[in-house]
Amino acid sequence: MDSVKHSAVTPSKGRLARTFAKILHIRAVVGVSSDDGFQKPKSHEKIKKNPKKDMSVSLRSDDDDDEEQQKRAVKEAFLAKLFASLSSFKAAYAQLQFSQFPYDVEGIQSADQIIVLELKNLSELKQLYLKKQLQETSLETSLLLSEIQEQNSLLKTYEITSKKLDSQIKLKDSEITFLKEKLVEANGDNKSIEKRIKSSRQFVELENNQLSSLRPSHFIAYTRQMIKSVRAFVRLLASEMESANWDLDAAASSIEPGVSFWEKNHKCFAFESFVCREMFDGFNYPNFSTLPESLSEHKKRPNINFDMFLEMKFVRTADYLAWKPKSVFASFCRAKYLKLVHPKMEASLFGHLNMRNLVSSGEIPETPFFSAFSEMAKRVWLLHCLALSFDPVVSVYQVKKGCRFSEVLMESVNEEAFFSSDGTPETDPRVGFNVFPGFKIGNTILQCLVYLC
Repeated sequence: MDSVKHSAVTPSKGRLARTFAKILHIRAVVGVSSDDGFQKPKSHEKIKKNPKKDMSVSLRSDDDDDEEQQKRAVKEAFLAKLFASLSSFKAAYAQLQFSQFPYDVEGIQSADQIIVLELKNLSELKQLYLKKQLQETSLETSLLLSEIQEQNSLLKTYEITSKKLDSQIKLKDSEITFLKEKLVEANGDNKSIEKRIKSSRQFVELENNQLSSLRPSHFIAYTRQMIKSVRAFVRLLASEMESANWDLDAAASSIEPGVSFWEKNHKCFAFESFVCREMFDGFNYPNFSTLPESLSEHKKRPNINFDMFLEMKFVRTADYLAWKPKSVFASFCRAKYLKLVHPKMEASLFGHLNMRNLVSSGEIPETPFFSAFSEMAKRVWLLHCLALSFDPVVSVYQVKKGCRFSEVLMESVNEEAFFSSDGTPETDPRVGFNVFPGFKIGNTILQCLVYLC
């Protein structure tokens, strides 16, 4: 602020000096002496110096000059008033803006009063100019006061600007501090994610991509990825249903009739159950097909499923479908989509059957819905390839509705079922429906996920 004030005061000295020069000039024009307040007109001096000249001509010429200078001085005083009033208006408007944030009632009211006053002054000056009533009784005093008013207004404007810049600097400093904290938090999250990735790679990555290094831990890791992708697709499906004004309660009841859900949001488990039933149908057969050619090809090439797993695991689903549109995975993806998404469902959700027509013709729909579906289909396919790569192969199982809960074979997605309404432990919970299938990997059992009633 000190630097701003200094830069504002320095040029004002020159302006004040020029103002005093103008005042002295005006005093000389109107005939005011610095000693006694009066001086003789210049025309008299000229008469004494040149007594032989025509006195009438000389007096007229000098009077014209004095009158012209008098008018000029009056205009200068008027302009000084005008600029002083404009400077005051500008300073008050700057104060009004500054007082709005943070909100200052007194500052706003004070600035508003000054603005109204200066607008009145400007209006009066305008009327004086239009009516050509610019006479001034004390030109030097008016000019000096106007110059002082203008300089004070400029200083006030500079002070307000300085305060505004200081507040902006403080705001930027707080933003920098906040962003630094966010950066530290993001770096911490990145390190945590890196640790989780490294720990997961210990289970997911195969040593030199060799079939001999395949372990149940690899299958478990890919099962978790598959569950995440199924749930992501179900969330998108439920969102599309809500946008299409579906009754989600009625839809869940039609999938799992006779089941009372413990919580309203538990109906998503019914949709997950429906998706898994369709996607895992034929899981234990090569290429999800019981056709003789699939079985014979699997017998000829025992490592065919492991080779497909290695070929697909690091390739984007859309890229793979575009690269191999006639592959067994592409056929699997098309067949599952046409079976999972009924024509009436697609027409209700999107208002047309464009995706279905493209899939039927062998093309890839470029939509978020089909991208989510194909990503889920890829995870199921990779799990299928891994399952058939074990010796003996991994088998899939599901439990029936009404079965007693078994901690060995099952894991519940709703813990509420283990307690009755009064809070006492429930001794005999029953299976309402199977959500995700379970797997048997040799002597290892990967529990299925069930919803208990």
